[in-house]
Amino acid sequence: MIESRNLKKSFGEKQVLQGVDLTIPTAESLVIIGQSGCGKSVFLKHLVGLLDPDEGEVYVDGDRISNAVRADVYRIRMKFGVLFQSAALFDSMTVMDNVSLGLIEHTDMSRSEITKRVAACLEMVSLPGTEKLKPSELSGGMRKRVGLARAIAMKPKYILYDEPTTGLDPITADSINDLIISLNEELDVTTIVVTHDMVSAFKIADRIVMLHEGKVVFTGTPAETKSTKLGIVRRFIEGESEDQSVVTHY
Repeated sequence: MIESRNLKKSFGEKQVLQGVDLTIPTAESLVIIGQSGCGKSVFLKHLVGLLDPDEGEVYVDGDRISNAVRADVYRIRMKFGVLFQSAALFDSMTVMDNVSLGLIEHTDMSRSEITKRVAACLEMVSLPGTEKLKPSELSGGMRKRVGLARAIAMKPKYILYDEPTTGLDPITADSINDLIISLNEELDVTTIVVTHDMVSAFKIADRIVMLHEGKVVFTGTPAETKSTKLGIVRRFIEGESEDQSVVTHY
């Protein structure tokens, strides 16, 4: 379980997180939505200890990762896999090298064991036999899948997705959604997704949380999200703009 308690973070005079309280139960598929700049990605970085809060705390399975000593941060971070928005593959490295990087750096697995593990991960993301390819030889959707194979290679308990369908055509995006769902079920992991794609959000979420101005302003199931009368949520999911003075009323 992950717990965020009164999480606050500022960059200079810009207040990004203004007291985020959120509990993410084990095996939940949570989707975080909100306008650009509301703190979604900053929140994810706090979960893995890439940023420390100005105030508040983050706990992972009861261990505090916020403002922890480096050794503890590294130990807790091993529980996470991350799919970055751009996949963040190393262009000069093959698919095999990209997916196996964490295994080489953080385990004592033999080369043959690593090769088998990489092959199994690529099979899970429907990219068998691509080990020798370079990122430049892959489509956008394939790069996302390789990034996901790397994210699951270390058998994480938690997988974080930062805009997993951004830049993909609708069919490829839907295949990524299906992959997220199948991995969540097959690996029994906790899934945390940041997205602007409401089609994706409604399909993969057990629960949807909306951040606005650095705070949680809504939480509910996909059905509750679709039926809510809360104006700020309705405008977001329907893609309607409105004067900011009205939006911040909520």
